[in-house]
Amino acid sequence: MKHQIKLLLLMMVFLAGVKKNAQAQGPVKYKCMVQMNNYLGPAAYIAVYLVDKDNVYQKTLYVIGEDAKWYPDLKKWHKAFNNKKTNISAITGASISGGDRSVVTLDVDPSKFGTGYKIVFESAVEGKDYHQIDAEVALTPEGLAAKTEGKGYIRYVRFSTK
Repeated sequence: MKHQIKLLLLMMVFLAGVKKNAQAQGPVKYKCMVQMNNYLGPAAYIAVYLVDKDNVYQKTLYVIGEDAKWYPDLKKWHKAFNNKKTNISAITGASISGGDRSVVTLDVDPSKFGTGYKIVFESAVEGKDYHQIDAEVALTPEGLAAKTEGKGYIRYVRFSTK
């Protein structure tokens, strides 16, 4: 019962944020916490991007890792990003090591909510495995209110309205 009440409250906060930002005709701002699994080795690079209902790349939301020479290691994102080249300098930050966490702000167009869009977290570490879909979150109130487990270097991701 406590879990259901907590989920209901999170969904209400989420919907209030969507309504407020939609009325302002601007993107919805979300804080996204990425908690990494413990692993040894170099820091991870993570591309956070939006895909449509057909899993076709639409837009880069954030890149955790600033050195562009490692972007080709994020294979699916890098290929799609090169086809829709945009300036991402304002939405990049430091790479993230095993066991650490990072909080980033993502701007999401409110017209994409509830239409099959998803936020994908793609990860890579130099000399280690690559995870095309380390985590994936549906762009719905339920999807953004839940803690989403990762499948590779990411332990989990969580969202909150800014």
